[in-house]
Amino acid sequence: MTKERILQEIRRTAQQNGGKPLGFRAFERETGIRVADWFGKIWKTWGDAVREAGFVANPLRDRIGDDELLNLYVGFARELGRVPVKGDLRLKKRTNPSFPSDRVFDSFGSKRKLNALARQYCTTRSEFHATAALFPEAPLPDEVSAPSKAPAIPPSAFVYLPRSGRYYKVGRTNATGRREYELAIQLPEPAKLVHRISTDDPEGIEAYWHQRFAAKRMRGEWFKLDASDIAAFKRRRFQ
Repeated sequence: MTKERILQEIRRTAQQNGGKPLGFRAFERETGIRVADWFGKIWKTWGDAVREAGFVANPLRDRIGDDELLNLYVGFARELGRVPVKGDLRLKKRTNPSFPSDRVFDSFGSKRKLNALARQYCTTRSEFHATAALFPEAPLPDEVSAPSKAPAIPPSAFVYLPRSGRYYKVGRTNATGRREYELAIQLPEPAKLVHRISTDDPEGIEAYWHQRFAAKRMRGEWFKLDASDIAAFKRRRFQ
């Protein structure tokens, strides 16, 4: 991994982020360039790398309090008219860099606990009383009086990228093999699977890639992608 390649990626991702460089964790998720590729080898801090790329290093921010996080989460749910999924949170971060990343909300633990806390938060704020109905009515984990039967583990889900002729499709499924077959019998040319990403949020991750490739959409879920687009998709094995 060369210095120039990393600097180019810092500039590219900053341009996509409204001119603001990403933090090193978000940069790693976006590009696949690991901290180990530059730390102690090219730069001693991420701020040094950002400055060499021509940007002012992001100032350190204090941790956002739980009340503020819940306020942002509930407000976003009201905006959507439903409970946000991980893909919604990632898209929101891309369009509004000041919005917390989806990983910040993971600090609440499970999605069930986050939504229970969000519903509880709505009851304490008059402006959010109506929004409470968006969140499932369920007790917090420590309020459950008796153990319940563990839910069945859902089958593995995937967001996949097949190619047919010059075009690529971004789709989601719980049974990639079956879906490939269904696609193949409907297309003039056989669809060849290029790569698939395992995910626990197929709807949200599919929306993320549709948004990322929006400028190259041809029709429906089909896109005319170049080598860099395909390489970006193939860097993810789980998302």
